[in-house]
Amino acid sequence: MTPFIFNTSKSIQFGAGQLDRLGEIARAQIGDRVMLITDPGMLRTGIVERALLMLEAAGVAVEMFSDVQADPPEAVILAAVEQAKAASVDGIIGLGGGSSLDVAKLVSVLALGQETLKTMYGVGNVKGPRLPLILVPTTAGTGSEVTPISIVTTGTNEKMGVVSPVILPDVAVLDPELTLGLPAHITAATGIDAMVHAIEAYASGNANNNPLSRMLATQALTLMGRSLLKAVHEGSDIAARSEMLLGSMLAGQAFANAPVAAVHALAYPLGGHFHIPHGLSNALVLPHVLRFNIVTTPQPYAELAPFAFPELAKFEGQERAAAFCDRLADLSAACGLQQTLRAMNIPEDVLPRLASDAMNQTRLLVNNPRQVTEADALAIYRAGY
Repeated sequence: MTPFIFNTSKSIQFGAGQLDRLGEIARAQIGDRVMLITDPGMLRTGIVERALLMLEAAGVAVEMFSDVQADPPEAVILAAVEQAKAASVDGIIGLGGGSSLDVAKLVSVLALGQETLKTMYGVGNVKGPRLPLILVPTTAGTGSEVTPISIVTTGTNEKMGVVSPVILPDVAVLDPELTLGLPAHITAATGIDAMVHAIEAYASGNANNNPLSRMLATQALTLMGRSLLKAVHEGSDIAARSEMLLGSMLAGQAFANAPVAAVHALAYPLGGHFHIPHGLSNALVLPHVLRFNIVTTPQPYAELAPFAFPELAKFEGQERAAAFCDRLADLSAACGLQQTLRAMNIPEDVLPRLASDAMNQTRLLVNNPRQVTEADALAIYRAGY
């Protein structure tokens, strides 16, 4: 058996109502004073207020940072770091979507003042130590609560990643009740994003693609394939919400150890240039990247197909892989997501620029089961136009 490494969060605490335990968890893991990192939208949901009440009841003082933006720029992270230093906090809690969790991960390291953000970019460049860290996701999509990855927007439109097991949290608190109020379009986009994580992890060409990641990916697709549409169209269904949150976490564990590839590489320029939400960017390119991949590497997609869509078991080989691509596109449409780059008001003459920028995502492209050239990337964007 090929050697592999598998890292994940130290403790995962899952279940409806888990937010009510945040105070006791923070007291045990962090101490008397925490920084709570979230975003302005979360302040309007009532979830932050609940979290503050739980922390206060446990005697935990809170320093609040609520200025996280989607696709967080360096300036936001550095502002949070300075606030954490000034308040001399004992640890960090990230509460919200993937952006808030990603910021929390980086602040937990940088608040100690021993490293800089610029030296942390890339794979394995975080030395540590870090402050104690608790992550509480409120969307079922990024899996950030169990991944050693944080994505930062650098400059005006390029994204870079910090990848290190050091930024895995001490505790991931998953409460499906926190996802009940998500709008349908966010549920859909984040759900497709999570499915992409499972698909790309399973088919990853990375040397660390491993049996644990593949097992987790198949279970994730089983859960999400049967629950995404219900979560989108019947948002108060706690069973569907629970399956989506668990599936998202399992997919996060999978791709944290068998990294994602060309779907993400081609999605990032869409977010960078046009501020399209990450999940929707993935959904827009997903079927077209997979149709490109199955020309030379149909097997992993044929293997995955029946887990997400049991009715595809009647097909075999290339036919099943092609049907998988079609069903994923159908699912995205049934969720109400836009289906073309044209629908997102992206000018056709910018496609070559997108293809050129996608080539900068070498950390991701190297994991694709089929090599992607700039000409290939352009053809994929055109297919999705």
